[in-house]
Amino acid sequence: MKRLREIRRILLWVLLLNVFVATAKWVYGVTTQLLAMQADGLHSFFDGLSNVVGLVGLWLASPLPDADHPYGHKKFETLTAGAIGAFLVITCAYLLWKAYRSWTMDLHPQVTTISFMIMLTTLGINIFVTHWERKKGKELKSDILTADSYHTASDILTSVSVLAGLFAVQAGYPFIDPMVAIVIAGVIAWTATIVLKDVLSSLTDQIRIDPQDIRTAVMTIPGISDCHEIRTRGLASHVFVDLSIHVEPTWSVEQAHTLATRVESFLMNHFDPIEDVVVHIEPEGHSAVESADPGPIMPNTQGGK
Repeated sequence: MKRLREIRRILLWVLLLNVFVATAKWVYGVTTQLLAMQADGLHSFFDGLSNVVGLVGLWLASPLPDADHPYGHKKFETLTAGAIGAFLVITCAYLLWKAYRSWTMDLHPQVTTISFMIMLTTLGINIFVTHWERKKGKELKSDILTADSYHTASDILTSVSVLAGLFAVQAGYPFIDPMVAIVIAGVIAWTATIVLKDVLSSLTDQIRIDPQDIRTAVMTIPGISDCHEIRTRGLASHVFVDLSIHVEPTWSVEQAHTLATRVESFLMNHFDPIEDVVVHIEPEGHSAVESADPGPIMPNTQGGK
């Protein structure tokens, strides 16, 4: 819960900064008829919208596991990260559309000193937010903060393109601005690919921890002769593990259960992202064929009820 509260706090601050940045660029862009600044302002509003989606996702992911969701609700966080990736794709398409309009319309924007001041100030804010979110995303292992940092980074690139466009207009080369916008749109598309790839890793249960690392850790526990069939899945910050260990065939059920509990506790302390571990006990010398095919189950012929 402490982790979720920290992520919410960060998203709220980022939301406020995005609203400020978007409003400044949009209002002055409309005042001076600078379509590039208007477009960048709308892009920043997309950032704010992604923050709202992130907050809603955290609210949906926060409930504890229940009867219908025994593994919890954490994948709602991944779904919201996917929504942010979708916003990146929309932003890419929007920039391409604006570039087309710049080429086909006879526009006469007004470039002033205030234009540069606003763009440089908002650019500095976006650089700060990007580094802050990315750092916190790694510390808290949050898909939402990491994805949103990429989104804000795309806003930095569009702001740089706007600055280039302003210089081009002043120098008498307005056609450069839409060309830069197309290049930036390609970078944003690449960023969206990275975000959506991470989302698919979570939704398709891709391996989260190297099985060899888990095996190496488990084999340091006395009493275990082998560890295999190691599987991991879940989110980067919420990993589920199941594995099989071999013990002496003469061990009692109580001894085996005690060792399994020790393995669970050891792995959860050794790997921070691990949320739950399922340990399957097998006697040493037990073959995989025997495990897969226990043979026919004989009916009860003793007359018992």
